[in-house]
Amino acid sequence: MSAMTLTHRDRALLSAAAAGRCDLVPRGVPDLRVDGRWFCDQPRAHALVAAGLLAAAADEPGRDVVPAQLTTAGRAALAA
Repeated sequence: MSAMTLTHRDRALLSAAAAGRCDLVPRGVPDLRVDGRWFCDQPRAHALVAAGLLAAAADEPGRDVVPAQLTTAGRAALAA
């Protein structure tokens, strides 16, 4: 996925993650919450994780929810 294929929703989600407003449930395919609420487009969130733009900030066994963060590629895509 390149910066050219990011939708407005993708950019808003990446911006929210950059602002520290997102967290992931790291079981299997990670589900995403924004401001403590489930993100309305989980398949798109999964695509951003699979594309390497969004990741869990820490792999902490036993935690149900971990902060989400932009990867280097995610920061570059958001800046483009």
